Amino acid sequence: MLGGLFNALIYLMQVLQTVILVWFILSLLISFNVVNLHNQFVAAIWRGLNAILDPILNPIRRIMPNTGGIDFSPMVLIIGLMVIVKFMEPLVYRYG
Repeated sequence: MLGGLFNALIYLMQVLQTVILVWFILSLLISFNVVNLHNQFVAAIWRGLNAILDPILNPIRRIMPNTGGIDFSPMVLIIGLMVIVKFMEPLVYRYG
């Protein structure tokens, strides 16, 4: 039972990593003007991704030093999630 819970948490963290990657790629496409926010579909996806990720990324942004125009908070979050998953994997095998 407990192993299933840890397994579900690992799965959610991997989904969050995928959402961060999609957000990053979409931000690059918007900044290089491949797609723009005048398209309602793109704007809706952008607002949704920001609504999901901003509450998670803002505390990381407050802690990190100012690096100019480069935002390293998504990379820090992905690395942190990967570390947490690596610590949780033995718990799945122990309790699963």
